[in-house]
Amino acid sequence: MSKLKKGYFVKGKFVAEGSELDLELKRELKGTDDKSRTDLKRESTELQKLGEDLLTLRVELLKRLELPDKLLEAIAEYKRITNFEGRRRLMQFIGKRMRQLEPATLDAIRVALVEQHTPSAQETLTLHAAEQWRDRLIGDDDAVGQWVNASPTTDVQQLRALIRQARKDAKPEKPGLAPRHGRPYRDIFQMVREQLTHPQSAPGTSTEDLPPNPGADA
Repeated sequence: MSKLKKGYFVKGKFVAEGSELDLELKRELKGTDDKSRTDLKRESTELQKLGEDLLTLRVELLKRLELPDKLLEAIAEYKRITNFEGRRRLMQFIGKRMRQLEPATLDAIRVALVEQHTPSAQETLTLHAAEQWRDRLIGDDDAVGQWVNASPTTDVQQLRALIRQARKDAKPEKPGLAPRHGRPYRDIFQMVREQLTHPQSAPGTSTEDLPPNPGADA
């Protein structure tokens, strides 16, 4: 026969002595705000994850945070080394340092991470411009010359080959079926986007130089 646990009932629920619920109830009776072991463990896990995310932050965002030198040194060292055990120890150290940061600093880190994963207005414009150029290049023979004039460093031979294949892929296999977009369709977008993002010869590759779509409002 199993030994009966010592405890008591609260609102019809049995509370074993020494259990987490028992400790929480006793803390409430004492009027203390001490955190439970579960809360502490949850916070520790969250801060460890935040520390891991911090390692992915761009340099300019990292500098803006004005973190303690010891933490910045650990982050730089983690990125430099490849040894598994060394990285594991550094990650533990980073997690420990994260627990010592002020709540305002932790919030600033979270904001920076959100900012890093939120596209800027310029990035959004570039994406739209790349989409429009891709569609024009596939749909209009004249667009190739316009694009090459605007971006003369383009590999024209590769671009034309991708356009030919994209046009072939776009033809429905059977009447009534929607056009199919394969890899060339995506590759044209990537090629155009790269040129718009990192123009190797100015002018002409900015989103301001995008020719208007046929039929668009003036």
